[in-house]
Amino acid sequence: MARTMTRTPRGTPLLPAAAALALLAAGGAGWGGWSWYAAAHDESTAYATTRDEVLAAGEQAVQNMNTLDHRDLRRGLDTWQGSATGDLLAQLTEGRPEFERRIQQAKTVTHAKVLAGAVTELDTRAGRAGVMVALRITVTPPKGTPAAKESRMLGELTRTPGGWKLSALGQAPVAGTATAAD
Repeated sequence: MARTMTRTPRGTPLLPAAAALALLAAGGAGWGGWSWYAAAHDESTAYATTRDEVLAAGEQAVQNMNTLDHRDLRRGLDTWQGSATGDLLAQLTEGRPEFERRIQQAKTVTHAKVLAGAVTELDTRAGRAGVMVALRITVTPPKGTPAAKESRMLGELTRTPGGWKLSALGQAPVAGTATAAD
């Protein structure tokens, strides 16, 4: 028996179509790779990531600084100091013995919950940032019922080798209240 070979007619578009699809796939892969690289190295993406880190660190640190239980005072104050740097850390360290005495006498439990937060300033080159955090602070006295109040805090953060930490913390001014300049 003789074998016969079947030839594809020269006008069949299968080979050019396959080549065109392969070229389109390679182009799509190249475009996707370039887009991914550009997005990964985009300064605005890095800035947004840093802003999110600052906000998370700021909210946690402000919450830490407004939460304290007299029954576990050492751990609470260690958390405070772990959340701070610079002058704030120095103040906490220097004033710790007196503060421990006052909290032990008062026998209070203070718990803060973050309601909202925002980055108010961010200078990535200088490693400085500012946050405003709204909290609900519940103070439980040794006898009596817990009292809750809402508070807004302004915090300054500094980038350290251990991450962003509070370098200053204070009450945010409330509209309609008198200030020292009035």
